[in-house]
Amino acid sequence: MLTVNQYREVFVEYLKKFPINREPSNLYDPVSYILTLKGKRLRPILTLMATDIFSNSYKAGLDAALAVEVFHNFSLVHDDIMDSAELRRGNKTVHKKWNVSTGILSGDVMLIQAYQLFENYEGEVFVDLAKLFSKTAIEVCEGQQYDVDFETRDNVKTSDYLKMITYKTAVLLGASMKMGAIIARASKEDQNKIYDFGKYLGIAFQLQDDYLDAFGDETKFGKKIGGDILENKKTYLYLKAIEFLSEDKKNQLIGLYANNNSSEEKIKTTKALFKESGSVDYTVKEIKKYTNSAFEILESLNISAEKKKLLYEFGNSLMDRKI
Repeated sequence: MLTVNQYREVFVEYLKKFPINREPSNLYDPVSYILTLKGKRLRPILTLMATDIFSNSYKAGLDAALAVEVFHNFSLVHDDIMDSAELRRGNKTVHKKWNVSTGILSGDVMLIQAYQLFENYEGEVFVDLAKLFSKTAIEVCEGQQYDVDFETRDNVKTSDYLKMITYKTAVLLGASMKMGAIIARASKEDQNKIYDFGKYLGIAFQLQDDYLDAFGDETKFGKKIGGDILENKKTYLYLKAIEFLSEDKKNQLIGLYANNNSSEEKIKTTKALFKESGSVDYTVKEIKKYTNSAFEILESLNISAEKKKLLYEFGNSLMDRKI
């Protein structure tokens, strides 16, 4: 087994070999740009770790790991267009560096490239990977649509929000791990358990992302702090604040989200209401709860204590991250 950083290094080296420098350059240059921006590489690391855990060799998982990363970045390119985002990992988003049409088309080709990478697997492994990937890709799109719908809905509940982030974020983390288990020909039981482990970590990860969007360090986070607030996104912090605040304070928060001003004062006042309501403390507890749910599943996996320890450390690093 390697360390998390070693898996990342191995993957980045493999990514460098991915044939992106093709014509027309205006189609492929944005693909190269987004894929080479510094990122956490969380999803491919999970695929390599799972392959290694169940087969003692990560190498067979490299193409699936690359497919997951290409797909993830495709979704980011299109999400950034939908959100009119200006920054991604501290750099210009694709549609800002080029234009919206180029962003759409380059994203499309990335989705197709992701599917192509699974062609490097054969037989039952290919079939199982393709089925899982198609199911997951559809769920990610459903999650994105829920996210868009919530912007104009006044009756969003925390249960709705948890469903949205499960589809938009968590299922891809679960699938990333299950792909490794499929490639390693782990038992169906372990395949499903490692999927649930990744899914619960994904929920915790997204809740942490929401928290950092409001209370993180912009220089480390790579995005403008308070971006979700300025976009009036009904995050878990917002929904819990609405649930916990007094009627007057709740109406104040709703009023802040009813306008589209982009002032620092709006961010400051909203964050103060999040803290005052107890929403911040509650969200931190939920992050820990879902991380612990992942750890409970981990205990039942048919793997060695050493391998469980690596997954524990990885899960804890996600919960404690600052970026």
